[in-house]
Amino acid sequence: MDLILWRHAEAHDGFPDAARNLTEKGLNDAKRMSDWLRSRLPGNTKVIVSPTQRTQQTAMALRSDFITETKIGPGANVRDILAVADWPNVQGAIVIVGHQPTLGNVASYLIPDIPAGLSMKKGSVWWIRYQKNENRFEPVLYSVIYPEMI
Repeated sequence: MDLILWRHAEAHDGFPDAARNLTEKGLNDAKRMSDWLRSRLPGNTKVIVSPTQRTQQTAMALRSDFITETKIGPGANVRDILAVADWPNVQGAIVIVGHQPTLGNVASYLIPDIPAGLSMKKGSVWWIRYQKNENRFEPVLYSVIYPEMI
């Protein structure tokens, strides 16, 4: 299984929080990241998105047939994300488009070498692969990429 954690791109400040739109930079970053992802994701990838406007706009840059899941909105915790993703049971790849600090907490929970409290940069993707290592399966950090790297 591949778990791809994608933090929403840059959004305008404002209220209510859930209605904040992406900035022009955020829209451009989401497009660049989606182009990078699109060429690498397997065909059976499922995309699950927080219900906020900024995460919806970020995911829309990749594709429109995503699943909106309130359980991974702002304030979600590691268990919420892993339960929605069905980690590590589901076959294929899951993209979670969500928020800080939750996504950083998921990365450090799955890969203990990543320090607790990690802050994922806006628009970044952290790709975690559940793979066999000797006689057991374990999560491995496969890739980290920021929009500025593309």
